[in-house]
Amino acid sequence: MMSDSEPIKVAVLGASGYSGSELIRILLNHQKSNLVCVTSRAESGKSISDVFPRLRGHNIADSLCFEEPTVENVINSGAKIVFLALPHGVAANYAVSLLEEGIRVIDLSADFRIKNPSTYKEFYGETHPAPEKLEEAVYGLPEIRPEEISKANLLASPGCYPTSILLPLLPLLKSQLVESSSIHVVSMSGTSGAGKTPSVQLLFAECNESVRAYSVPKHRHLSEIEQELSIAAGETISISFTPVLVPITAGIASVIYVTSEGITNAKDIHKILESAYSDCPFVRILDEGVTPDTKNVKGTNYIDIGYSYDQRTNRIILMSAEDNLIKGASGQAIQSFNLMCGFDIQTGLNL
Repeated sequence: MMSDSEPIKVAVLGASGYSGSELIRILLNHQKSNLVCVTSRAESGKSISDVFPRLRGHNIADSLCFEEPTVENVINSGAKIVFLALPHGVAANYAVSLLEEGIRVIDLSADFRIKNPSTYKEFYGETHPAPEKLEEAVYGLPEIRPEEISKANLLASPGCYPTSILLPLLPLLKSQLVESSSIHVVSMSGTSGAGKTPSVQLLFAECNESVRAYSVPKHRHLSEIEQELSIAAGETISISFTPVLVPITAGIASVIYVTSEGITNAKDIHKILESAYSDCPFVRILDEGVTPDTKNVKGTNYIDIGYSYDQRTNRIILMSAEDNLIKGASGQAIQSFNLMCGFDIQTGLNL
């Protein structure tokens, strides 16, 4: 754990993407961090405010320029913690080199989320580039593993879909009052979840007034969702997961169906969720009958969780909404950063 007596020097690699830009925005206003290095091959030589004009007027944004993404540049900056907002398969090699230099790493890619390298290859189509580091990595759901995160040198920040599914579902699964084989999930995501890489399918004319499922039946995030559910349940869990692309920029709404083995009303669900998250400031448990709405979490680090009990089918219905770029990516990474440094978990996140 680091001292909070002076700001912690941090770097962001891959800082010109959607998650990277949100990391920069949050870190520039984080009272206990000092952004000293940002990298991007495409934007090298340009200042932060040149690339992101909305940040003009901030001293660091106006003066700090993007550099080439090299470990040497990070070392020369004096950064103690590095955020990797890089593609999977690329992030791992940087992480290994940075760890060897004694620099702590928060990785927003998928490279260290999956503990089994065979599962990584199955879902991502490539041999894992650094399997020797998988055991060391901590899967960084701050509400679930705060103690482990606080001690981590290598933090695997969860994906956006998994966050929206795991946080509502894990407390009920741990209660052993639901049938683990009955889980079905439908999640709807805005187009920013696909990143900045140009794609015909993500053109405005293709997405506008259009709703479509994709990556059925085996979206990549399914691997980490099932891994974490299995750990919580103490048995192998397989679920049905259907992601749906909707014509909004940011936001994820998930609906989770699970059969109950002991819950008979909505009050039971509320009690379990409230007990699990009463000390978690970024998890908002809604009242019965109130459904989460992406417009209420956009631009924030909150996840709103709703619930209902269907007596006709004996099913629990869990619902969540989050901003996929913040609670589903950059904001959650900052939560872990705060834990790793011994700061209040809300520092810099009152967005």
